[in-house]
Amino acid sequence: MTFPPAAGIRLSVLDRSRIRRGEEPARALRDTVRFARQVEALGYHRFWVAEHHGVPGVAGSAPTVLAAAVAAATSVIRVGTGGVMLPNHRPLVVAEQFGVLESLHPGRIDMGLGRSVGFTDGVRRALGRDKAAADDFDAQLTELLGYFTGDRTGGPRVRARPAEGLRPQPFVLATGAGAQVAADLGLPLVIGAVRGEEAMLRAIDGYRRGFRPSHWAERPYVVVAGNVAVAATAERARELLVPEAWSLAHSRVHGEFPPLVPAEEIAARPMGDRERGYFDEALRGHVYGTPEEAATALAALTARSGADEILVTTSSYDRAALLESYRALARLAGLRAPAGTAPDTGTAPGTGTAPDTGTAPDTGAWAGAGATPVS
Repeated sequence: MTFPPAAGIRLSVLDRSRIRRGEEPARALRDTVRFARQVEALGYHRFWVAEHHGVPGVAGSAPTVLAAAVAAATSVIRVGTGGVMLPNHRPLVVAEQFGVLESLHPGRIDMGLGRSVGFTDGVRRALGRDKAAADDFDAQLTELLGYFTGDRTGGPRVRARPAEGLRPQPFVLATGAGAQVAADLGLPLVIGAVRGEEAMLRAIDGYRRGFRPSHWAERPYVVVAGNVAVAATAERARELLVPEAWSLAHSRVHGEFPPLVPAEEIAARPMGDRERGYFDEALRGHVYGTPEEAATALAALTARSGADEILVTTSSYDRAALLESYRALARLAGLRAPAGTAPDTGTAPGTGTAPDTGTAPDTGAWAGAGATPVS
């Protein structure tokens, strides 16, 4: 059975460099690079990395640095961030970083941007930020985009090098209010059902109604992010989601997001009522099941949301089973390995740099170009 909207919808991947219990963070980072090459060979459209600070279970703290390693180790898949949390940084520095990435890998770089600040008070103090920093997201984003277009107004008369004139594709990561920012600035939207599917669908509808065409996108473009797990049985697919669900529940009770542990260990672990409630909640609302069940659920989700793209965010303790889930999903969607990539052999490839023979031509120069479709 195939995923019915496969002819028009894209599938992409977000990897947060999750640490498994007993492993060093360096292993998680190397696994991210290997995983990028694997999903590239499966035909996924883009591969994103994330930003988390001071989190014991996540190694991905420097997304532009990690994106550079991923882009160098792959050849055709689009590479970016999901995302850089803009309130944590100065827009000039972010522009310079993405200018370097786009210069080295023209036509392949995505600039996913979020408005969250550090997870704890200690992290926020270390970053020199407070919760109120998120309130200036729209102004920060406008400043950032202006460094690329060269039409900034106000502020220091500084030009970002080598960003000016280049065109990495920006995206706004949102859970609610950020969708309006994306609409106002004419940017693609990335959104998940963090606050429930009804809230997500309302935000998407508002985004589409309020969208203003821009140099960055000529029409609304919606990426729905979420966990998808595919296995031979629904029970096995659900097991793939258990380690991440428990880590989330643990963090809400204890204030610390731990490394992943095996699903069978979690099944035998006693939980208090509060932790059990968070755990059950964390397992709801995802797409999982046999290939047939997953295809039906994904078709329904895209029909309800009108998504242009699905960003798969699944993490699990069992790397082999996780990769097989992504492989099964690629088969459902009819994905094919792009020309110039190594075939998917089922084993983890090395992390050496792939020959740069499959990159898109250098079309990143701004040169007063009008709006173009989202890449």
